[in-house]
Amino acid sequence: MSASDDDDDLGLPALAQDAISTGAAADSSDLDERLSGLPRILRYAILTSDGADHIGERLIAEIDELCPQLPQNQAWAVALDVDAGLSLAAELDHRAVDQDEPTLRSLADCVRLLCLPTPRDASHYEDHRRVGKALIQAFQVARRHAEEELCGDLEQFVYGWAALPACTDLLSKAISAARNASYLGNRMAEHRIAVATLAARRKIKNELRRQIDAEEDAAEPSEQASGPPTQAVPDNHVVVARLSAEHMKSGKLKDILGPLKHVVNTALPLVAVPPLLDVRTKLLFEFPYAAEVIDFALADLIGRTTVRLGPLLLFGDPAGGKSRFLRRLGELLGLTIWRTDASRSDGAAFGGTDRRWHSAEPRHPFLAIAQAKSANPLVLIDEIEKAPTRSDYGRLWDCLLSFLEPETSARYPDPALQIDVHLEHVSYAATANSLDPLPSPIRDRFRVVRFPKPAAGDLDALLPAVIVDLARERGLDASWMPPLDGAEHRAVELNWRGGSVRRLRRIVEAILRERDRNATRN
Repeated sequence: MSASDDDDDLGLPALAQDAISTGAAADSSDLDERLSGLPRILRYAILTSDGADHIGERLIAEIDELCPQLPQNQAWAVALDVDAGLSLAAELDHRAVDQDEPTLRSLADCVRLLCLPTPRDASHYEDHRRVGKALIQAFQVARRHAEEELCGDLEQFVYGWAALPACTDLLSKAISAARNASYLGNRMAEHRIAVATLAARRKIKNELRRQIDAEEDAAEPSEQASGPPTQAVPDNHVVVARLSAEHMKSGKLKDILGPLKHVVNTALPLVAVPPLLDVRTKLLFEFPYAAEVIDFALADLIGRTTVRLGPLLLFGDPAGGKSRFLRRLGELLGLTIWRTDASRSDGAAFGGTDRRWHSAEPRHPFLAIAQAKSANPLVLIDEIEKAPTRSDYGRLWDCLLSFLEPETSARYPDPALQIDVHLEHVSYAATANSLDPLPSPIRDRFRVVRFPKPAAGDLDALLPAVIVDLARERGLDASWMPPLDGAEHRAVELNWRGGSVRRLRRIVEAILRERDRNATRN
């Protein structure tokens, strides 16, 4: 009897029978003991991360054991595409309910895991959400008994899958959701490992410092009062500036230290990264025309535990909302914002002035830290291309270069305090109407992205934020300022066809003034 006759007797297409045989053989030949006790969906997640062979065929063979000759399974074995996979998953769900068989529901989740594409729109939102929920629930169970290394691998995939909807523009369209989840999880893990490594090194360094200080105190008790106070630095905190007790009493530093005492010899917190999907959603509501810029900016925070944005420069036509976008980005990330107008700033002002001068002042990034009472504020430099080009007091552009380099900002000499300060956690963002005046070293150190102008269709998304800003300027709660009525809204539509957000603001302000005059007359 020929092979084709055997297939006909079984009622299976040849390709489907081959897939079942291949999957069963693959599963039995290299069964990994560490995976044997895992929930099924986590087993397939790890197989995907490890790049195992015949993953789909293994699942097809498992389904065939419980549901022999299932037509939807045979169809998926032949096609292995999204539609066939989701049809099979739906049938397994139906049978799970009909037969009261939880295993079939687990198999349905696994089919979705392997067949779903990377999310691009809302078409498969519920399927992605269901798989994510199943992964997290299975991980909560598995982590109690799985070895630590395996827990790390599982966590990478599970949270990589959870981050997919917020990172679609960073991922390949040609790769499945499962493979992109593995890639994204690995990226996140790399950042976490780097942070953990730095924290471990810092802990060792602090411990060595305490030991050395203890030995020095024992040898020379009289010097105890002259050294800076030592303290254990909690996780996600950093001591930005250390001054000895002798320096703290210095008459020359008295006026300078007045507003800074609370950040000297003190472990300052680092603002933690909030849920990025929430930040993205809120920014998209206010800036629907800037989706690419939003994803570009937030991509730098994927996998980080505390907020630090790489230097970011937005350029584009005037009045497009660049400064307001950066302010809202900082606010939604929980950062305090220190704003500098580049047209009125030079290197001496921004970089601080020496203690020997009457006008001695610390560097602006350190002042930003003092204002924020945290070690990672956002320094916003408006219209950086308009910075003065005269070099009498040093150009702002030249001064900025060393602040933008992590290596130099980690130990930056402050001219007023005359000590090294730790500024490596400060984030820098800038706006520009044109890149032409900027020297190439500045452009090289910033992540540069064009900021678009809004169109007329973005009016409804922009109006609430404009009204809130105007209410804030008047010292009012936004709830006391009703939204525009129909006639007012039409007036705005007639006078604003997109473009300048500043012009939109002036139009709304004029309408609100007219509203106030009418209310007074009535």
